Amino acid sequence: MGEPIICFGQQPCGFFPKRFLFAKITTARRLQKEIGGEIVFFFHDSDHDCRETITILHERHTGREDALNFQFANKIQKQFSPLYAKRVLPAWQVKIARQLPNYVGPELVDYFKAVEASTVAEFCHDVYARMGLLEGIRVERSSDPAFRKRAISVDDYFVDVAWKGEIVRARSRDKKLLLHKGADRYEELPSQEYGATQISPTRDTRLRWMQSVIRCTHYVAGAGERQYLKEAEAPGVTFVQREDIADSNHAYIGP
Repeated sequence: MGEPIICFGQQPCGFFPKRFLFAKITTARRLQKEIGGEIVFFFHDSDHDCRETITILHERHTGREDALNFQFANKIQKQFSPLYAKRVLPAWQVKIARQLPNYVGPELVDYFKAVEASTVAEFCHDVYARMGLLEGIRVERSSDPAFRKRAISVDDYFVDVAWKGEIVRARSRDKKLLLHKGADRYEELPSQEYGATQISPTRDTRLRWMQSVIRCTHYVAGAGERQYLKEAEAPGVTFVQREDIADSNHAYIGP
């Protein structure tokens, strides 16, 4: 038996991370102190939902709750591009940096200004790292071609393909590539060849796809995850509920 591998997974979840991600990190660190081993962050930057990066902050003087998010280059990118391919607009970063002193202290403002990332996922990762949240943690990205090549094949998946000048995340279904346009509406993309380096899992296949590479012994999960994770597909893994935290969907900006 090797040393424990303590894993948690999360999409990029705001340019300052949501408090539930902070709770996953603290739970993993507590578990590491108890049993030793390595912590791995499965950074699911292949997700495409632009709502994932909404950052909820409180105005420091009035207490007003505001929801901030990235500005996207165009509608296709906003709706369908994976987070690792959504581009950061320099004008957006300048605009938000001017607003941030109304919400957070100077240190976080400086972290935000210092980021030079070109994509949404990279921007989030850089801020989290500057905040010290990823210290001593190995990060594995679902967008990494090497990770994708090592992962097992699954029968339910998305494919990253080029469409109208953008990379989009299309659902593979019945040998078709589909973009979900709401309700029961889909747009079928032209048929094309693709390989393992373009494939990422759906919610239902993500656990076994991830586990085929990371091979964790312990997995820290949120309450919502426990409702859909097929834990029986990861035999030998101990599932640990993340610690409770108030205002879990709001941004973590420090103690």
